[in-house]
Amino acid sequence: MAGGEIEVKGRIPWSSNATYLVSVCGGDGTVAEAPAIYKPSRGERPLWDFPRGLWKREVAAYELDVWLGWGIVPPTVARPDAPLGPGSLQYCIDARYEEHYFTLLEGAEHDRDLRRIAAFDIVVNNADRKAGHCLLDGEGRVWAIDNGLSFHCEPKLRTVIWDFAGEPIDSGLLASLAPLSRGQVPAPVAELLTKSEVEALVARAARARRSGKYPKPATDFPYPWPLI
Repeated sequence: MAGGEIEVKGRIPWSSNATYLVSVCGGDGTVAEAPAIYKPSRGERPLWDFPRGLWKREVAAYELDVWLGWGIVPPTVARPDAPLGPGSLQYCIDARYEEHYFTLLEGAEHDRDLRRIAAFDIVVNNADRKAGHCLLDGEGRVWAIDNGLSFHCEPKLRTVIWDFAGEPIDSGLLASLAPLSRGQVPAPVAELLTKSEVEALVARAARARRSGKYPKPATDFPYPWPLI
């Protein structure tokens, strides 16, 4: 992912920004070909509230997830040498695409994963958690993709995951947020965000720990569109 040769296979249809399915393999032939999702900076539509470079936020979300040890964001790396210019590469999950948040919510076996994703979105201030951004793989694990609209300084939480509002956040998740709430931000994350975004990230982690509960909608538009 970080240094393999990238071959563009085709563009993903219906994406709001240019998104490509690619394959990545090691130049010496020792690494098997792996599918990945490539999001180049040049393919991003301008937004009034987010600066260009959403792909950096995709990488930051993965790096924060790794640091927290939650395991919900697929491996994601920055590739300045990608075919269409700088962008992010995210491992392509072999998912059951007929499944999404609303179908997964019906099964108690996915409750822990969905609550973890909900807590993650609170901390990163995800402004676009659609139902289709929760992928179920062949082993029954739920992954959270499309994290580019995150880490804004202002409250932007827009998500379909409001079913846990008012309920306690798992104590283990809160414990793992403790260092972040005290200002210990992993360097790979801080390097991809502005100073004000880092400060807001710390504040959100601290607020989550103080509250200990999933928040209730606090804006007039708490849901993304489309929902799936």
